[in-house]
Amino acid sequence: MNTEIDPWGQVNVKNYGQLCKDFGIEKFSKVLPRMQNLPVYMRRGGVFGHKDFELILKAIEERKKFVMMTGLMPSGSFHFGHKLVADQIIYYQKLGAECYIAAADLEAHLTRDMPLEKAREIAIEEYLLNYIALGLKPEKVHFYFQTEGKKEYMNLSKFVSKKTTLNEIRSIYGDISPSKIVSALTQVADILHPQLKEYGGPKPVIVPVGADQLPHINFTRDIAARMHGEYNFVPPSATFHILIPGLQGGKMSSSVPESSIFFSDSPKAAEKKIRKYAFSGGQATTEEHRRLGGNPDIDVSFQWLKILFEEDDKKLRTIEEEYRSGKLLSGELKQILIEKVVSFLERHEEEREKARDRIGLFWQN
Repeated sequence: MNTEIDPWGQVNVKNYGQLCKDFGIEKFSKVLPRMQNLPVYMRRGGVFGHKDFELILKAIEERKKFVMMTGLMPSGSFHFGHKLVADQIIYYQKLGAECYIAAADLEAHLTRDMPLEKAREIAIEEYLLNYIALGLKPEKVHFYFQTEGKKEYMNLSKFVSKKTTLNEIRSIYGDISPSKIVSALTQVADILHPQLKEYGGPKPVIVPVGADQLPHINFTRDIAARMHGEYNFVPPSATFHILIPGLQGGKMSSSVPESSIFFSDSPKAAEKKIRKYAFSGGQATTEEHRRLGGNPDIDVSFQWLKILFEEDDKKLRTIEEEYRSGKLLSGELKQILIEKVVSFLERHEEEREKARDRIGLFWQN
């Protein structure tokens, strides 16, 4: 295998097609023709793979119950790398999904040494608030903290532990600590508990994740199969989305401010970051760029436009063609992104203030 995946570490995927081959992931492009109202990121490869997505398609087409389950790691400020998950939550909600959102305060505490109270504050202020501002509705939404789940959910991780071995967990996660074992078992409970009888019984569940979370998905699907006789669990389906590149071309991280644009950044700060840090696919000089052209495949500004911002396919093609030909300079490409980001941040700040009045509809302190 050409890619090693550590769900708690750094993952740099250079070839998503190879990743699919290495890990038995089905290509999402094959199911796109059956999808409704495709958002930009889906039709342009932002979601590249899946496992058992046919179960979800069938539920959507037959108007049957299904669940969208996701978790959030409250370890830092909300940035554009997180937006891809938020957009998917809202997309599946519009298609009729019942939404379960786990705030992983326990995992943040165990694996990142985050104080529980701080993790809860970040989960509300940085994540839930932005989800609401982006369009999440309160209907059929279950937002909860891992440390405050219901009894049936809390017990499930203990029952899960009986269905695995230490050797299996080591083979999946490598050199693992007791705290990470607890975190892994809790994540399995997060994904499977919407199928407990107390939550309506077995049903298809879709878990949209980044490629770095594949080990958790595979582990959960194996556990679900082993517990089928007792619980009749349906192995959870999953989609895998690309990891939006950070401004400098590597991973976007809340702990590296120059790699990210945060939703709390001012428009002026965002503009400064793009101009200073956004990795360019252009040439060293204007003369060389006019002659040789740029490479949008590695240019961060273009990748952000492609996946996050430019909805008009014709406009995007024009930008790509002009950049490749050298007609469009790197600074001009950055300016196109700046205008999109600034417009988004100004609009989103207004929506976030409105969202504060609706938090109580999603979660009661």
